[in-house]
Amino acid sequence: MRIVLTDPILTRFSDELTRDGTDGHDWEFLADRPDTEVMLRLPAADVLVASRLTAPVAGTAGRLRLVHVTGAGYDRIAMDALPPGTAVCNTFHHGPSIAEHVVMTTLMLSRRVPRADRLMREGTWESVAVDPGVRLGTTLAGRTVGVVGLGEIGRQVVRATTALGMKARAVRRDPRAALPSDVRLDRVDGEDGLDDLLAGSDVVVLTVPLSAATTGLIGAAQLARMRPQALLINVARGPLVDEDALFDALSGRRIGGAGLDVWWSHPKDGSGGRGCTRPFHTLDNVVMTPHHSGHTRETFANRAREIADNIGRLTMGEPLTNVVRGGS
Repeated sequence: MRIVLTDPILTRFSDELTRDGTDGHDWEFLADRPDTEVMLRLPAADVLVASRLTAPVAGTAGRLRLVHVTGAGYDRIAMDALPPGTAVCNTFHHGPSIAEHVVMTTLMLSRRVPRADRLMREGTWESVAVDPGVRLGTTLAGRTVGVVGLGEIGRQVVRATTALGMKARAVRRDPRAALPSDVRLDRVDGEDGLDDLLAGSDVVVLTVPLSAATTGLIGAAQLARMRPQALLINVARGPLVDEDALFDALSGRRIGGAGLDVWWSHPKDGSGGRGCTRPFHTLDNVVMTPHHSGHTRETFANRAREIADNIGRLTMGEPLTNVVRGGS
């Protein structure tokens, strides 16, 4: 089969994708090439491996059998423009890496690492050993993590935090849905239990998808329900949280801190590299990262192997995995 790949990150994992060149397929790597060039090559392709596909480009894919998205989200794939019978699959594997990031940022905020790091760079040694007024940090064991959403990421966050001695609770759309036996939760509520979760958690982790229903899920009223030392960790999407309300709560020390890996804009949107309009970078109770909580070698290597496996299934006429749109 002829396979076109346009994703720049997965290009780094060509050995896993092509099984070291022994898979027998004709691969063409077109990462960072203009759409006009992709449109010239796509008509002859059987498979497209991509994170983005516009309607004009999709319109040139006359014989395409499979679009394999290189991550979980497929909102940037123009489904309606694809040829009839084209299957679309996605892939995950980012849950463990994101869960580790949640633990890392929670510990950094709990131990006041951003402030300590800044002061050390400025030449100031701030420690309880030399200043009895310095606030002590806290451990994770015995504290409560409240997880909003129990998909792959939410479940991995529960596994990681409870392994360190935290108690876990969650809210989800269907609180009665079955969970793996190793996901240990003290309480699971429906979406109407969000306010109670916010009030009863030391760390609140957002893992739900962005939708019309979840946009602005956390605003001033919700932040006011959180404990004064509670932390908000957002590894889902920036617009789940009201930007102004969050900045005001953090700068006014009405919550303990925030770990922000996702933002309200993105450099790809043409809106600059900061991702926000309020000066979060001036606050020492915030850990800021550029939407890379899941960006580990393990995440992408596993995704590449799964994509290769699915292409193998397509070749053999076997059922595909992670199908989000069925083919013929």
